[in-house]
Amino acid sequence: MSWIKKSLFAKLLMGMLVASVIPFFLSNVIAYQTNSNSVKRQIIELNKHSMKIRMDGLKRYFVELSDLAVSFYKDEDLMKYLQSSEITPYEALYFSQQMQKIYASHLELKAVDFMSALSGQRYMINSNGQSIQSSDSKMIKAQANEWDITKEFQVSHTGKDRILSMNKLLIDYPDSRVLGLTSLYIGPKEIAGIVSGISNPEEESSEFFLIHQKPQLAFTSDSDLNQAGDDKITAMVASIRDQNGFISGEWNGAQGVFIYATDQFRKLPLTIVRFVPDSTINKAANQTLSQSLIVQSIGVVFIIVLVTLMSYYMILRIKRMIRNMAKVQTGNFKVDKKTGIADELGVLEERFQNMVRQLDILINEEYRNRLELSTARLKMLQSQINPHFLYNTLQSIGTLALSHGVREIHDKIAELGDIFRYSMDLKTEVVTLQTELRHIENYLSLQGGRFASKLSYTISCPPQLMNIEVPKMILQPLVENSIVHGMEKGRGNGTVHICIESGAAIEIRIIDNGKGLESKMIEQLEQSYADYQFNSDTRIGLLNVLHRLQLYYGPEFHWGIRSVPYEATVVSFTIPYQTAEGRTES
Repeated sequence: MSWIKKSLFAKLLMGMLVASVIPFFLSNVIAYQTNSNSVKRQIIELNKHSMKIRMDGLKRYFVELSDLAVSFYKDEDLMKYLQSSEITPYEALYFSQQMQKIYASHLELKAVDFMSALSGQRYMINSNGQSIQSSDSKMIKAQANEWDITKEFQVSHTGKDRILSMNKLLIDYPDSRVLGLTSLYIGPKEIAGIVSGISNPEEESSEFFLIHQKPQLAFTSDSDLNQAGDDKITAMVASIRDQNGFISGEWNGAQGVFIYATDQFRKLPLTIVRFVPDSTINKAANQTLSQSLIVQSIGVVFIIVLVTLMSYYMILRIKRMIRNMAKVQTGNFKVDKKTGIADELGVLEERFQNMVRQLDILINEEYRNRLELSTARLKMLQSQINPHFLYNTLQSIGTLALSHGVREIHDKIAELGDIFRYSMDLKTEVVTLQTELRHIENYLSLQGGRFASKLSYTISCPPQLMNIEVPKMILQPLVENSIVHGMEKGRGNGTVHICIESGAAIEIRIIDNGKGLESKMIEQLEQSYADYQFNSDTRIGLLNVLHRLQLYYGPEFHWGIRSVPYEATVVSFTIPYQTAEGRTES
């Protein structure tokens, strides 16, 4: 975690992430719980309504079956045959045909059974299409006395299937004599269609239908229901007191709710129970949560990107200020320009850069003061020698040479005297360009006599620039460098060209074809100039001239060096126009 302590960017990023993720997390938790409870209530109410519809459908179905079981009343011939204690073969055949019609009218019927109380005959049509007629009059007549208390609905098992039987007495009205008992054995298909018909097949729910004087499970959608499950459902239904509602519980290892609806069919209690697991209830909430998480994840990613960009931009500006402070610490006051943004950091940058500029001005003034102090000390030393005495002595030597007919010696001594007088003129700090060029021409003339034919030079300057004012002694150190370091340390000969051109500003170039400078040396000169470091290298004269010009002209002064050894080494600088009257032009 040390990187967080050391990085403002990391702190901003982590802070924004925490500030955005925690509210998202809390809102998701609250929204999920709220949605779950809301969906649970909706599912319970929806199932209550649908189960009421299913219960009405079951009752209508039972009414239909009840009417089917007593359809014998509609056939007068059949009723006449059933009122007889003896049934002829024709009557038995006719009766079997009527039983076939009842069986064929509903495909879900597993069997139709009729036992005659008078004849003792039994007729059954089963799911195999067999028509069975049997006669056991003693047993049937003995059971007939108990038919009036026979349960109207009973549940029996055939393998895994539960068969619901409906038992209806056939009464000979108005004598109230029992003629027989009709039993319809109903398979689970139709009941399943009514109880589970409008359920969503994708829902992992279980449905149960119970009839009860004491509860009996007549149908279940759970094909693997064991006896323990049967007992659990019947016990739960036995404990129900209200007409409809729900009970939280567990089924097949899953938590959920048992939703129930109760009713009666001819005083027979009926109950439909449906178990809905929590996974189904929470499915909609989970979908909502997933969609919310996707949207919020996109939002978090957007926030992360936005915060990263904003933090990086802010830290970038802070790092720029730190970099500028490091430059100032090393003595480089050329700091990066401010962005122009008017926020708090922008104001801080502007104030810092103003402070640096003021500090640069103060340091430059201090440097000028020290330079003036050094100049004053130099003048004090130079003043110890009488310049007039030396100049007069040189003039007398020149006159003597001229009197002996040695004109060349006279000219050289005159040039040396001009150079001496120009250099020792301590009162003058700014001269015209014409005066500076005359001094350089005298210097090059003397150097030409020294090198004989090995040194050639040219000076070119437009006439309109001759009255331009420049600091004194800005060309002689540069020309001296070209001769001493370019020619003497090179091939011993060469050419020096001083070119002055006018344009938007004055451009001065000193060009020689001497030894030249390596790129590394040029980089060191540029660095020394930028750092205000005056060391004792071979180009100290160049640096002094450049700094004098920079102090004199300020930001309008520009310079540069390019060098190809023994071809052309060019030292160039640009200065603004300044005439003798002190006017400065753009």
